[in-house]
Amino acid sequence: MVYGAIDQKSSKWYTDLAKVLDGIGDTISKYNWLITDSEVYSQDSEYDKYDTKPYYIKKGNEYVRIPCPEYVFLSGEELKDIVNKGHAQWIWAVLSGFEKNIALEQILSQPLPYADGYKGFWKNPLTMQHPLAEVEIVPWDSSLVLVISKHKEIVDQFRAAFPDSEDLTDYNN
Repeated sequence: MVYGAIDQKSSKWYTDLAKVLDGIGDTISKYNWLITDSEVYSQDSEYDKYDTKPYYIKKGNEYVRIPCPEYVFLSGEELKDIVNKGHAQWIWAVLSGFEKNIALEQILSQPLPYADGYKGFWKNPLTMQHPLAEVEIVPWDSSLVLVISKHKEIVDQFRAAFPDSEDLTDYNN
């Protein structure tokens, strides 16, 4: 079974990922994290490497595509350090948590998770995008954050930290 929560009230305009990770506590360190489909805004250029959504800038009369990685893969400790290092606005992303014994090659053998357009967030029964993931955290269009997991206690911990959040299955009904 898959469990989920949606929080539309705690973070208006963007997701403060540091607060979300604090809300699920030590869970972060138990997993390695694949970050995909991410759009992160910060005045600190250190965060540019966590953008995985292609974007364009105008040069003269044309738009030039800015190269970016398809994904970022980090340990839970690295992820915590990054989000606690400075202030960044997570606009879009899927952060998928995997047991540490699962190799990156095995993870990449499946399609990369994406935020915008994934219908599984909005219908029951809930589904995880990546079949090997244990938890997915989804900052969604600066307006809400989703936490979806195979482990009820992770979702319960998030809901306790964010009392205005709702059960995603109930929300979808």
